[in-house]
Amino acid sequence: MAICRHTNSEDKNTMSSIDKEWRDKTYAYAEAINRFVQKGLRDGWDNAGEAPHDADLEKLASKAIDAVRQANLSGNIKNLRDVWPPAHGPFIPILEKQGQSIPVVCLLDDGSILARIGAPYVKGYVVRINNTRVTTIADVEFFGVCPNHAYFAVAMEQGVSITRGWMGAQVCFCPWPIGNEDLPDGSYVPARMKPPVPEKLIPFPEGNRVLLVSGEGIYVLWPEKCVRLLPTVTALAEHFSWLQCEYPEDTLSVSLDMAHGAISPDGKWIAVGSQDSLHLVYDRELKLVAEVGNQSEYPHYAIFSRDSQLIAFNSCHFYNGITIGVATKYLPGLTTESYSHDSRTPILDDGARVYAGVHRDDEFIIGDAHGYLRAFSRDGKQTWQHFIGSSIGDIDISADGKCLVATTCAGFLSIIDLDVGRHEPYQIGNGSHVEFRRWIFWKNEARPLMW
Repeated sequence: MAICRHTNSEDKNTMSSIDKEWRDKTYAYAEAINRFVQKGLRDGWDNAGEAPHDADLEKLASKAIDAVRQANLSGNIKNLRDVWPPAHGPFIPILEKQGQSIPVVCLLDDGSILARIGAPYVKGYVVRINNTRVTTIADVEFFGVCPNHAYFAVAMEQGVSITRGWMGAQVCFCPWPIGNEDLPDGSYVPARMKPPVPEKLIPFPEGNRVLLVSGEGIYVLWPEKCVRLLPTVTALAEHFSWLQCEYPEDTLSVSLDMAHGAISPDGKWIAVGSQDSLHLVYDRELKLVAEVGNQSEYPHYAIFSRDSQLIAFNSCHFYNGITIGVATKYLPGLTTESYSHDSRTPILDDGARVYAGVHRDDEFIIGDAHGYLRAFSRDGKQTWQHFIGSSIGDIDISADGKCLVATTCAGFLSIIDLDVGRHEPYQIGNGSHVEFRRWIFWKNEARPLMW
């Protein structure tokens, strides 16, 4: 059952002056921004002129969201976007209080969508969206999916359950690490009293183990053991030595900032990193086979192409960043220096701090800190961009590459039909794509809202 579809209905409703002001200013702002970006990309940003001012619609934001609520209550959302087209900027003051992160999303084969609502470090919940219906999944707070969507991981009190398919038969159960695994000789870290907070759970394509990404370490978990990949033993020894020198009375502890990881669809490679590491690649046996220098300040994200032949590594500085490509044919044995030019690690994108990504055919689609989806080819050609707003939380794409689902840290879930040959007048971006539906999951909202 496909969830992605698009319509081109015309507004047949009589519009009030408030409705008209919202629509006209939203259209005008999108058109102005798109012209500005087009000129900047074509002629250079120094020649683009002054960026357009915002649409000055904050005063109508409460009216707009009330209209969305009323349309949901009545069940009549068919012409909602014709009268009240979606926007982001006017809601920023509301988002500061009501917004919440949606850090994990998955598009299932039947067209339904799974999403974790709430940042990893808060008590959240998982929902399943099936067309216009949203159901909370009982007793599930966090989940993950393997690169080919064959196996799912569900966080439980004692560990991680890996199932064949969503809520399918359990194939194995992997206990949580206790935090003192793989320490330098002579070091002592007390066992953790609570499970680590997962930021990513990625089952391996074989379904027999899972990659755990957390702020307390990056691990590979089996039913009978676990191995820490980051921090490495060498990094821990250096960190512990510093702690004992500077804070001799403190108990040793392990933590990671900007922890991230990915597994190749063929299961041969594991790409990981953190703020204090290089871009690292391990093989199937967990042997470190590549250390790739970052081109911006901090390693921040990694993603493999669908054919497992290319890794895209992103490093960031504030809200910007640089993404490089690493062909897996150079593995093992690849070592490069940070900030150095190397023909084996070409720049694919210069600008985005990446939070999420997918790959289809010859194209990476990434989500950045500024709320944009940006697409570029394997050789770094920029192909399109599409604005949602806030920082992107996660992205997934259908097997046929025609439907994209993206979430944000503001509580939006966007469902986008790709390559339909047009875009809506309120859309900021230059792709031929149409957002079919936008779900709103806000704190203190009585129910999820369709827009």
